[in-house]
Amino acid sequence: MRWIVDAMNVVGSRPDGWWRDRHGAVRTLVDRLEHWARATESEVTVVLEQLMSPALQSGVIAVRHAPRAAANSADDEIVRLVQADGAPQDITVVTSDGALSARVRAAGATTFPAGRFRDLLD
Repeated sequence: MRWIVDAMNVVGSRPDGWWRDRHGAVRTLVDRLEHWARATESEVTVVLEQLMSPALQSGVIAVRHAPRAAANSADDEIVRLVQADGAPQDITVVTSDGALSARVRAAGATTFPAGRFRDLLD
């Protein structure tokens, strides 16, 4: 199965103080996604809101950065990835954003709630 993860939607699914260290929270998410992808043999792409740091790269999962630091740019990048794929029906987008969910479903992908996905990672 192939997954596209809305990073900040997953990070923000729990009020655990992530806002005090956004970079650390995203780094932790990437680490957990790497472990989960290996364990489940899943193909994972995580989309970040903006360029966080060159350190946020991975040899296990694909790390994509929204092309600009603007509202909804990560959502736009997720939709672009789904629309550009030859088999969008094989993609599950992890988000609890209603507008993004509607857009990716219209493009042929399915969705999975961010909070439930974070439970899988933990």
